[in-house]
Amino acid sequence: MLHRYILHNDAIRGVSEPLLAAGQVGLLSGWGVFTTLRVQEGVLFAFERHWARLTRDAAALHIALPGDPEAVRVRLLELVEANHAQNSTLRLDFVRNTGGMWAAPNARETDVIALTADTKEWGRGVRLAYQAEARHAASGFAGAKILSWAMNLTWLETAQRRGFDEVILLNERGEVAECTSANIFAAVGDTVFTPPLFSGCLPGVTREVLLDAIHVPGVEIVEKTLFPSDLDVAEEVFITSTTRDLLPVAEIEGRKTGTASRAVKALSAAFGVYLDNYVAEHKATSKAQPV
Repeated sequence: MLHRYILHNDAIRGVSEPLLAAGQVGLLSGWGVFTTLRVQEGVLFAFERHWARLTRDAAALHIALPGDPEAVRVRLLELVEANHAQNSTLRLDFVRNTGGMWAAPNARETDVIALTADTKEWGRGVRLAYQAEARHAASGFAGAKILSWAMNLTWLETAQRRGFDEVILLNERGEVAECTSANIFAAVGDTVFTPPLFSGCLPGVTREVLLDAIHVPGVEIVEKTLFPSDLDVAEEVFITSTTRDLLPVAEIEGRKTGTASRAVKALSAAFGVYLDNYVAEHKATSKAQPV
């Protein structure tokens, strides 16, 4: 459930205020980029990593971002304060308003929209289904986090009607790419594998943290092309996202999966320490300041 206030460009507004218009081509066409951030004790976790990905995706889709990420961060903290959302989930959208026959005249080039909501409780494990031909790894837009999300939501809803929680998306070669809103990992011994970006997966921030910032002695994380058969023989499978951390997979298409990997337990603990340290380090600058 959305909280009471949203950020719309430079102002905090009520969630029910009439702010959007028919001529916003980005809303009509899904022409925009977004990210979902974790708000922990008033800190926007890994904001700089999210901004870097937004910058890459926006450039690919010809979307103009504000030039000062710190100004955006301050506005987001104002939203967090207004909603008393010090521990929550925040979504940040950049919506293109120009281009094409449906654009409104004199429209602002890009709208900034941000919302907060209570963080979802995911439970202790998830049940996954498969969806074939769901990612086109060869596409120039593979891995971009864009507003056109309806296919993901439809696949997720279909799987949930079958009693599953999430969906493993396969690419055109039958390789494991990702889930609809999470990256996926498989542990074998002291090695943890995750699909490479050329499989068509999104470069998730939690995935990125695990690959380049978490170091557990004796445990190695490797990018490797994975197939469903690799998940079948893994000691443990887990998914990651901003709101899930490292979440175990309990079953895939009705088949139970292992949950006893020493490597996964060690990585999960190390990620928790990284998160706590990040929050402690950034708390001093987490208060909104005048821009």
